[in-house]
Amino acid sequence: MGKKLDKKAEPAAGKTSKGMKVDKAVKKFRKLEGKLWTREYLLKIAEFDGATIAPANGAAARADAMGTLAGEHHKLLTSEKSVELVRSLARETVAGGKIDDPQLLDEIRVLGRDQREASAIPTEEAEAWTRLTCEADAVWRKAKTANDWASFEPYVDRIVGQLKHQAELMDPKRDPYDVWLDQYERGLSTKSFDAFCDEVKATVVPLVHAIGKRGQQPAADFLHARVPEAAQRAMSFDLMKLVGLNLDDTTLAFTEHPFSEGFSVGDARIATHIYENDCISNVYSIIHEAGHAMYELGVNPAYARTCLEGGTSMGIHESQSRFFENTVGRSRAFMGPLLQVLRRHAPEVYGSVDEDTLYHAVNIAQPSLIRTEADELTYPLHIMVRYEIERMLFAGEATAKDIPALWNRFMDEYLGIPVPDDTRGCLQDTHWSGGSFGYFPTYALGSAYDAMFVPAMCRDGRPYRCLRERRSGARPCLAGRAHLAVGPRQGRAGAHQGRLRHGVRCPLLLQLPAGQVHHAVSAVKLRRHANAKGAPRVGSAAPLFH
Repeated sequence: MGKKLDKKAEPAAGKTSKGMKVDKAVKKFRKLEGKLWTREYLLKIAEFDGATIAPANGAAARADAMGTLAGEHHKLLTSEKSVELVRSLARETVAGGKIDDPQLLDEIRVLGRDQREASAIPTEEAEAWTRLTCEADAVWRKAKTANDWASFEPYVDRIVGQLKHQAELMDPKRDPYDVWLDQYERGLSTKSFDAFCDEVKATVVPLVHAIGKRGQQPAADFLHARVPEAAQRAMSFDLMKLVGLNLDDTTLAFTEHPFSEGFSVGDARIATHIYENDCISNVYSIIHEAGHAMYELGVNPAYARTCLEGGTSMGIHESQSRFFENTVGRSRAFMGPLLQVLRRHAPEVYGSVDEDTLYHAVNIAQPSLIRTEADELTYPLHIMVRYEIERMLFAGEATAKDIPALWNRFMDEYLGIPVPDDTRGCLQDTHWSGGSFGYFPTYALGSAYDAMFVPAMCRDGRPYRCLRERRSGARPCLAGRAHLAVGPRQGRAGAHQGRLRHGVRCPLLLQLPAGQVHHAVSAVKLRRHANAKGAPRVGSAAPLFH
């Protein structure tokens, strides 16, 4: 007779009871991520619809629906069951070395951080915030058209008040504005961005004023010739294809303020605004937003339906859109393909324009009123105008009623031009209506990141083909797309505006000027750095701050 068998059942081959327990917890974790993702997806659909095709009178109903859905997301994220699941994985498996999948480790870390931050905000406040920003967005759209700051002013005060309150709940020891800067670019603070601004101001402000007094600009009247809306709509699709988008992965809508949004693998959408007397505005909005879309479409599909899906930070996201818009889109090599598209859809305007003339025209550097139309030199100064005002609001040094005067003051100080009305001044951007205070600095950082890409590519011996031809004068052509190695998303709020901020509505990615890119440069390897709390954040190949 054989040996008596143990009463305890033997575990499956290669699996200990502890291992099976871990596997079961991981399956629950993945299911939780999927449920959260589904709610985020539905919120993004409602928001995209509201910004593009929804009728104005539907805003109130949409706000109610989105508020309820945001509340459900918040409850699911912060429920005792969900929090304990993530904590147990972090405590019993991560700390104990039971999981060695680096992506899963990142997912557990990021979702745990999201839960800690979201748990500080009551679900009722998350719902109310979504309703407030939906209502504010509808008011802003009417106010901008009517040049009516007074109607929008109360919403700015309410939104800033709520953001200060939320920041106090999330981290009472930090400056409230620093809390929100950190949400868009992990590790960013007023101290570090001030140092960045000081260097930019010291160089750029005197140069801009000197150009205004002594600079000579090329003739470019054709840039403001009338191009019918129908022609520009058709042109937009050709531009999307020109920079590498597969039209089966995207769609084009029309809105007051250009933006883009990544919904899922194979679904990244663009919205633009057409001015018949400013075709180039739409051209570079499309190229910018196409860059955003390609970044989303280029993200590793393994991150799909997880908390890592989307861009790694807003600064990196904007670096990708700025790369396409400026480094590629305004290069000499790009003028040939661009001119072909322009002539195809507006031959009466661009038929007699040559490549050199177009190249000089789209690279004119001079102060202007509209941030999204600004050239590469003056663009960061537009960001600083907004940054200065946001800091004053959060410090209690100003309220919404002071913004028009402050705007005019800083525009004169930095760019040396008067502001004729609020439509072309403090009402021009949609960000504040959606509560995106702290977002603007990522545009300046994105431009700085962008400036590092080509030198890094050349150092690694992988220059982008059209950029190499920019110097040689050879016939231009966009090279095959490589992937920028930025890694998974480091945090929900810092990824892109269409995401929830702890169940609190955050607006869609907005053109500042245009889009994102994961397709662009394989040579740049972005290092992760640890902040004071030990959470990794994305840094650049060379330090931006001192």
